[in-house]
Amino acid sequence: MSVLKHRLTLMIAMVALMVGQVWAGPEEDLKRYVDENTQKLVQKLNAEKGLYEKDPEAFYASMDETLQEFVDFRRIAARVMGRYARQTTSEQRDAFVEKFKRSLFDSYAQALVSAEDFEIIVKEATILPQNEDRASVEMELISASGNRYPVTYSMYRTGDDRWMMENVIVEGVNIGLAFRDRFAQEMEENRGQVQAVIDGWGDAVEALNLDEQVDRS
Repeated sequence: MSVLKHRLTLMIAMVALMVGQVWAGPEEDLKRYVDENTQKLVQKLNAEKGLYEKDPEAFYASMDETLQEFVDFRRIAARVMGRYARQTTSEQRDAFVEKFKRSLFDSYAQALVSAEDFEIIVKEATILPQNEDRASVEMELISASGNRYPVTYSMYRTGDDRWMMENVIVEGVNIGLAFRDRFAQEMEENRGQVQAVIDGWGDAVEALNLDEQVDRS
């Protein structure tokens, strides 16, 4: 499986992460707001591509500031750690949140800024009938060459009546579950030493081959 395709898969996931917050409201309003937010954030990414080459740290800081408003990284990281989160201290959990975010940027920033032009279409937003505090949004990323990549992200309603993104599915692959499985694998390989897994998480993300999972889905 090519490195380019592997990074494209995570690029799609990262773009989805950038559009993870919408204000509460009826489904059509939710869909419209997601679409507006999506286009604004894609424009921001395109505008700051040059910053990555000049100053990667400034690029990271800028995108991190934006993503904090849209993505519940702490919730995602806790789910990635799964049952092992109970073995960690609050300091270790804080460290993993930062390591998790940074590993995504370090591994896939180049793919993000060098990717061909693309557009994102928000197709449908659905508030789950069995739980009004959960929703899913169906999207489609279309590359300049015409390739289409279905993306779904799961959202939850916060206590202050916002929607935050908590997971991404790309071409049928549950990205959060893939990361959680990888964390569990790393815990086994490191004989339950959670600090070692946190310290080496960047390499673990780089080694995670999501493309094979996409092809099998």
